[in-house]
Amino acid sequence: MTNYIDPERGQFEAFKALPRDEPIMMLNLLRFRDRAAYDDGREATGAEAYDAYGRESAPVFHRVGGEIIWRGAPEVVLIGPQKHWDLIFIARYPTAGAFLEMVTDPQYREAVKHRQAAVLDSRLIRTTEVAKGQGFAMPQ
Repeated sequence: MTNYIDPERGQFEAFKALPRDEPIMMLNLLRFRDRAAYDDGREATGAEAYDAYGRESAPVFHRVGGEIIWRGAPEVVLIGPQKHWDLIFIARYPTAGAFLEMVTDPQYREAVKHRQAAVLDSRLIRTTEVAKGQGFAMPQ
């Protein structure tokens, strides 16, 4: 089983190749470790380590204009593999460039160590809004 914590170089290059001057929403699916995996051996649960990531990265996240527009606790997978996620949320950024500014900020790069210690598996999916339509179909 492959677990995903950080983007691979090719994925990050594909992200950077997309337009940087439009709003994006990042869908986050997270599964935490039972015990955080800190290099220095400190003790914490994965959820506690992720809370530390949230606290320490918040100033940068807000400075670049990021906001959480939806957050949920998964209950059951109705369609698809019975993958367990602890937290799902959507973060909105005013531009993809703002997201890139955040992830390269020195304060954020220090805070992300908590995320790396906390997360057992994750998915991070860049999305863009589409026009509203009727029902479930994509608007024409």
